[in-house]
Amino acid sequence: MISAGDRVILSGKGKTYLVRAGDGSLGTDLGMVDLSLLIGKEPGDVIATRSGKELVLRLPRATDFFEQAKRSGAPMLPRDIGLVIGLTGMNKKDHVLDAGTGSGVAAVFFAGVAGKVTTCERREEFFRIAFDNIQETGLPNIDVVNLDVLEVDGIFDIVHLDLGITREHVRHAYSLIRPGGYLVCYTPFFEQMGVVYDTAFEVFSEVSAYESIMRDMNRSDRGTRPSTKVCHSGYLTVARK
Repeated sequence: MISAGDRVILSGKGKTYLVRAGDGSLGTDLGMVDLSLLIGKEPGDVIATRSGKELVLRLPRATDFFEQAKRSGAPMLPRDIGLVIGLTGMNKKDHVLDAGTGSGVAAVFFAGVAGKVTTCERREEFFRIAFDNIQETGLPNIDVVNLDVLEVDGIFDIVHLDLGITREHVRHAYSLIRPGGYLVCYTPFFEQMGVVYDTAFEVFSEVSAYESIMRDMNRSDRGTRPSTKVCHSGYLTVARK
């Protein structure tokens, strides 16, 4: 049941709105919505706008956060985040360190799987955006800190880096990872991947690198074929301690 203050998604006619149940109203292309009417509803219920158009209520997921959150730059795509989760076997017992928070997208996806996520962002303006974004999700297992990852100490099961990675970052990450744990680095260019791979190869027991590619399918009356738009996003280097 939806309570006052809960975040919900309203969807209809190809439009999606992230709102908070309670006082006030929302203006949409389909008409005004009285947000107090959301209180007491259940996911799947239909809400009518003042002009009689229908919107379906659902609970937000990380994919909605990716689409709706305020951005401070280009976030990692869900497919890349999914590879990080899958290649490390991330699970509810893990404490994950996410560095280069950006808008907080990766941290929110990780928090749906891991037991705890600590995400650090050294740029104060990005930290403030990420902090507000993550507060909006209501997830209790994310800590957002305004700190350079090179200043972080402690022990983590997985360290994820999405920033301008240097050899120092890789070596410092090694000191933070529990034996058997993983470092995953997202890099947009071959040259950066090479720096990460070569440095990790010096200290980690296992190192591998992957290109992330996913092709959309276009389907029409004429037939089905892959989209011609760019399907590459970046490179992931995975190292196990």
